Amino acid sequence: MSQPALIFVYNADSGFVNTLLDIGHKIVSPKTYSCNLCAITHSTFSMRDEWKNFVAGLGVSVEFLHRDELEKQYGMRDVGLPAVFRKNNGALEAWVTREEINRCHSLGELERLVRDRLRAEA
Repeated sequence: MSQPALIFVYNADSGFVNTLLDIGHKIVSPKTYSCNLCAITHSTFSMRDEWKNFVAGLGVSVEFLHRDELEKQYGMRDVGLPAVFRKNNGALEAWVTREEINRCHSLGELERLVRDRLRAEA
């Protein structure tokens, strides 16, 4: 039996060109950018240190995937993203929905959501 893990999935595809397009979109039209998880947890070019430290201190295994990686690794498509899944014994179950992430307007709100959800499971 494997240890449960959290899988954070961005509503963006992986790869260098996609990253450049996403950076451009965030700069030119941030209000229309489709990945609130990316917008909150990343600066223009990299993951925010505050978020890295928060994730490192969660006490659970954490993985980050892009939309195309979720489909390749788990066969999941047409899923509301961004989202967080709980991986338990290889199976993914919804843990934080797109709607919940999109209601977060700051990194602090997202951190509180994740922390509260983990506490509720303890």
